[in-house]
Amino acid sequence: MDSGLAQRSPPRLADLLDEGPTALFLDFDGTLVEIAPGPDAIAPRAGLADALGRLADRLEGRLAVISGRAIHDIERHIGALGIAAAGSHGTDIRTAAGEPLGEGPAGLPDAISSALRGFAEREGLAYEAKPHGGALHYRSAPGRGEDAHAFASKLAEAHGWKVQGGKGVVELVARGASKGGAVDLFMDAAPFAGARPFFIGDDLTDEAGFEVCEARGGAGIIVGDREPTAARYRLGSVGDVHAWLGL
Repeated sequence: MDSGLAQRSPPRLADLLDEGPTALFLDFDGTLVEIAPGPDAIAPRAGLADALGRLADRLEGRLAVISGRAIHDIERHIGALGIAAAGSHGTDIRTAAGEPLGEGPAGLPDAISSALRGFAEREGLAYEAKPHGGALHYRSAPGRGEDAHAFASKLAEAHGWKVQGGKGVVELVARGASKGGAVDLFMDAAPFAGARPFFIGDDLTDEAGFEVCEARGGAGIIVGDREPTAARYRLGSVGDVHAWLGL
């Protein structure tokens, strides 16, 4: 990652489209919806799924949501997605037609899920089971974050899994899982192949997506003021993302 914060606003989307085929990859929490105290406390804007569908039409299908959430969990909050999507940090990937890409998510072993659940109960944290792994949410108890990361790291090392940190959350995921890997899979397939890719996201897990887009001739767009980052451009807030996308 670069040593500083991306300061420039991205070019207008209309200008990018005038330059040639453009692909957009969008994080969900902190990018399309505001961060909330817990994963079920988000309040998406009405009609978000339909708005994304219209944007996908404008991009000739070259739009995908790439989230740490499972795809079915996103749809539980905003309705059916008629666009390409990658859930579970790039381990559960599907085309706009609903066809799978890649190998699919690796389920979390019972020994890991039991340990995470037990830790959450003892420490007063929220545990979230996901198709690709499990997460400890400590946004409501930030003082427990360091202990949660330490516990998750030891557990991951013992079982050969990987730890990923985010805003108020630490997760265990299968090795090799990343949002950057999802971007690569999409960019090697129609209708994304040959387009200039841009990834919009706010969290540490989005950095892999920024880096892949940069390597493929596009760029990352970070949301908020987190630094350092590999993103070349910056948007200040979820509202700014919606405005830039024309949602």
